[in-house]
Amino acid sequence: MANIVLIDTQKCMACRGCQVACKDWNQLPAGITKFRGTYTNPPNLQPHTWTHMVFNETDEGRWLFAKYACMHCTEAACVDVCPAGAVSHTKNGTVWHDVDKCIGCGLCVENCPFNVPHLDKLSNKMGKCTGCIERTTNGLKPACVATCPNGALEYGDRDELIAKAQQRVEDLKEKGFTQAHLYGADEMGGLGRVYILTQQPDAYGLPVNPKYSASTYLWQTARLPLRKLASVGLISGALLTFLRWRGNRIQSKKEKENTL
Repeated sequence: MANIVLIDTQKCMACRGCQVACKDWNQLPAGITKFRGTYTNPPNLQPHTWTHMVFNETDEGRWLFAKYACMHCTEAACVDVCPAGAVSHTKNGTVWHDVDKCIGCGLCVENCPFNVPHLDKLSNKMGKCTGCIERTTNGLKPACVATCPNGALEYGDRDELIAKAQQRVEDLKEKGFTQAHLYGADEMGGLGRVYILTQQPDAYGLPVNPKYSASTYLWQTARLPLRKLASVGLISGALLTFLRWRGNRIQSKKEKENTL
């Protein structure tokens, strides 16, 4: 993985510029939302919301902010479980989803440890951050990085940015942030989004120990035979219908959880 986005949560001022820039660049529609007693709005990622700001208030009255989007994992569960080959790694490590190939089975939704992919009920297609690959392959920064006014987001060579982040962690510790550490340097084989945190990951809404689920390994084993069948047109309509029905059930469950 050549390049990553480094997210310095201590520099983030929660302006939501990244959230707006993502919507604007990708021409994503607004969604219906409501106040739920939190500044995090929408409450999580959506098929048409690929970046959002997470607000968490500590018991000490301190605010923790974090930009949340696809992590572009090196060991990506969504890539390993997709039976249609709709999700794959690009040469620069970005996890790309091909909307035309997506069959709406929802396996990526169910198996992502970061709760990133979501299915659109109307199109029955998965939506998530693309890493602005059309920008980065043309020498531009991702839209979220380009718009950040406080330098909380940086894009560049993985090794260089991690070395810079490690020094930043040491500086923060000297300033009294004793729990400062990196998140994403090693998780899931190394994430394409590395965070500088001053509290434990769960304080920011991040999983402490993200890992494959048992079902991920199961579908990883079944994926290749299913793809071979699809390539010769042998997957029956019944199986395809089942996978799409399953995807709708998964997405409905997610939406119900979000309304609670």
